[in-house]
Amino acid sequence: MKTVSILLPDTAAVKLFVNIVEQCDFDVDLVSGRYCINAKSMMGILSLGTGSTMEMEIRGTEEQAADLLGKVDMYLVKE
Repeated sequence: MKTVSILLPDTAAVKLFVNIVEQCDFDVDLVSGRYCINAKSMMGILSLGTGSTMEMEIRGTEEQAADLLGKVDMYLVKE
């Protein structure tokens, strides 16, 4: 499992993010505080709210994680 921080600033970003993640054949979750939701669920993500940092947990192989991270690079929080 690979965990990274992401920021989805608005509803349009959530829609694009979900469209990308839906193509994955492995699980991807978003964690915000005590809540953990399926990253393929637009309604779930919107229930967490936009504009705050969340942890994305990628439950695929290293290769799958690297591929997904390349596609969602614009949402990654750079440390």
